[in-house]
Amino acid sequence: MQNQEIIKIIDNLKGRKNYEQKKATKLGFHSLYAYFEDKLLKEKKKAELKKKELEKVINTDKLKKKKSCSCC
Repeated sequence: MQNQEIIKIIDNLKGRKNYEQKKATKLGFHSLYAYFEDKLLKEKKKAELKKKELEKVINTDKLKKKKSCSCC
């Protein structure tokens, strides 16, 4: 099953298609589709990690506020 988003990206490359094809081959991908599939997966993982870090910071800030005494 092919991802329509990746197919749309490849169709919109136009003049950069040869450049991206060479880059994908150089990095060891057997097709342009596989290259963009890997690229999108990496971006999603990076976004998830960033979201988790942000939630962690927010949660630690909430805990710090709760730990202060009620007299202040």
